Amino acid sequence: MKDYYYFLGVSANSSDEEIKKAYRKLSLKYHPDKTDNDEFFENRFREVQEAYETLSNHDSRKIYDANFSLPKQNTRNNLPPYIKTFSANKIRVKKGEEVIITWQTQNADVVKILPFGLEKSYGERTFKITEFVDGKFQILLHAMNSSVQKTVVKGITIIEVFENDREKIKSEVQDLLKPQKKSARNPSGSPKIFRYLLIVFILIMLLFFVLNNF
Repeated sequence: MKDYYYFLGVSANSSDEEIKKAYRKLSLKYHPDKTDNDEFFENRFREVQEAYETLSNHDSRKIYDANFSLPKQNTRNNLPPYIKTFSANKIRVKKGEEVIITWQTQNADVVKILPFGLEKSYGERTFKITEFVDGKFQILLHAMNSSVQKTVVKGITIIEVFENDREKIKSEVQDLLKPQKKSARNPSGSPKIFRYLLIVFILIMLLFFVLNNF
């Protein structure tokens, strides 16, 4: 049987009001009119609708609990939830660039990844970031064991990189490498030691950008 409580992101002992509140929030979030008919969100919307139709009715919920939820609670793991892994293949991206996140949780029966919604206890997801807030995009993984009412959270922050970032760094390096005008303090016309140190620093930053984006 399907776990309707999992679909709504609530525990089996949630009140009718809590179930209704969760349904309203998720139905708005996953509604096809707001998600450009994305297949992932369409499936989530159907799951939420199906779950609410069963759990919002007192009689159908009672039958559902007797056949599924209550027996499951007797065998449910009572250990606290744990996030084994949660990572992204890159943390510096341009707007519209694909990012792949992977995760694996343990002892969790409700797993949410914000801003996407309910997910399996482990998996992989590919998406594109179209909007950043102050140059950042935050992803949060919530792993909950509803049996012991404990939740752990882990986050990933993706930083926005602009098209001209690499070119700007290259240009600065080239300017620094140009011979300087001769002066009393710099008779050879070559960069001083602090300029060499600055060049090394910029080269390290350039290497960091390359490794995180390729």
